[in-house]
Amino acid sequence: MTKKQCVEFAIHQLEELFPKVEIPLNHQDNYTFLIAVLLSARATDAMVNRITPLLWEKASNPYDMIKLSIEEIQQIIRPVGLSPMKAKGIYHLSHILIDKYQGQVPNTMEALEQLPAVGHKTASVVLSQAFGIPAFPVDTHIHRLMYRWNFSNGKSVQQTEKDAKRLFPKKLWNKLHLQIIYYGRKYSPARNWDIEKDIITKTIGRKKLFK
Repeated sequence: MTKKQCVEFAIHQLEELFPKVEIPLNHQDNYTFLIAVLLSARATDAMVNRITPLLWEKASNPYDMIKLSIEEIQQIIRPVGLSPMKAKGIYHLSHILIDKYQGQVPNTMEALEQLPAVGHKTASVVLSQAFGIPAFPVDTHIHRLMYRWNFSNGKSVQQTEKDAKRLFPKKLWNKLHLQIIYYGRKYSPARNWDIEKDIITKTIGRKKLFK
């Protein structure tokens, strides 16, 4: 198959398997979504979803969040890991949202990336899933599958993002981002990978992976 045919095959299979995709992080609005995405760094979605209700009970908006101390936030979010850095980020970004954005989450990449503890991936997820602005966040699943499918060289997430944006139609980016994540978790995990169940990689992937 040509590269174009391989891309079309992957898109078709993902749509067949996951015609409807839900955002895996529980949230109430754009602010709680931003916090949940921030907390998900190096943590599972399941763990984040167990912790965020405890945090929302104390503060589900920036105005209530800044009433807590960094230590109080850290104590609540400790199970998700990296709690000192994340707690400081949540506290300080909440102040910035109040001071600069009337308590609202901004909807530009530049503004989001300037918030404490918000990196490019977090900003991309918020843009795509909260605001519906085309973006292609690359997590470990997407980085792994883009390499397995021979769509990227696997050298960096930055290159993987560039390749994904080049290969996939822009109108599909936001949905494909989630579809690939769900596919990776179910059919093409990093460990205990069964190529026979991974129809996309088996059909279009790097043949050297099968040896």
